[in-house]
Amino acid sequence: MVETLFEDIFRVDQLDPDGKKFDKVNRIEARSDQFDMYMQLDVNTEVYPMHVGDKFMMVLATTLNLDGTPDSGFFTPGGRKSLADKFDYVMHGKLYRISEEGSGANVKADLYVSFGGLLMLLRGDPSIAAKFELDQRLFILMMKLQVDKA
Repeated sequence: MVETLFEDIFRVDQLDPDGKKFDKVNRIEARSDQFDMYMQLDVNTEVYPMHVGDKFMMVLATTLNLDGTPDSGFFTPGGRKSLADKFDYVMHGKLYRISEEGSGANVKADLYVSFGGLLMLLRGDPSIAAKFELDQRLFILMMKLQVDKA
């Protein structure tokens, strides 16, 4: 079974908080339900459009192999099932910075990941950041959830 490093449900609060920079990319700001994590993430909106109010599941994992074996680093197309089959949007990247800010009970850990130039900042509880290592290769997997429009 695949062991994931982090998973939670996020809600998009804002698009492009610093203004639109690229035609096909939006920077989303989102907050998670369970762990109250804050995230900024660059998303290729030509492939995966995102809107304010969208809810999505986000998972961070080190491998896509369902048996949990380490990823080879090479894409091998074929009939082999993977964790990616369960998600709508998947990117592969590298954790390039881990930092903490604040003091006492208000300490927050920041994780910075680059997915081929599309950036992610994940901020929250330092105990969650303890699962990650600098220069770690990660997959981000996302799946939109149905929202009741009552």
